[in-house]
Amino acid sequence: MTTYAQIQKKIALLQRQADSLRDKEVAGVIDRIKVAISHYGLTAQQLGFGGSGASPKAARGTRKSTATGSRYSDGAGGEWSGRGPRPRWLREALAAGRSLEDFRVSGAPAKAAPPARKAARAQRRPSSVVYRDDAGHSWTGRGPQPRWLKEALAQGKTLSELAG
Repeated sequence: MTTYAQIQKKIALLQRQADSLRDKEVAGVIDRIKVAISHYGLTAQQLGFGGSGASPKAARGTRKSTATGSRYSDGAGGEWSGRGPRPRWLREALAAGRSLEDFRVSGAPAKAAPPARKAARAQRRPSSVVYRDDAGHSWTGRGPQPRWLKEALAQGKTLSELAG
């Protein structure tokens, strides 16, 4: 029968082998990339690493709270970004009487402001065109066509007949 310690040794050996193979593969990939860069004369900007030549999505990157991406840390390896459910270590510490501020990573922002796009959505102009039928149904022209409109169009009516 295999013991726990023997399995752990096998896992450690396999992990070392996997790391070694990965390092070899990465070196080969890097070599192939360098050859392609020199062959095609690519620049850092063309690859998305430069200033204005990078695509807006690449330039924007991912939004992180801090350099490590965590806003809260217990100092023993437990980290939380502030998004999603709170991890067990944080829930237990809060239940024991600690405060959330005790775990805040220095330099991490407190709470992000809500995105500006929500305010813009609330201020959208009302539609100037409204489509109505005799049964009292209406549609502003935004979003998918409702069933009553699809049926009316299938019966031969036009949008201009329903506008009003």
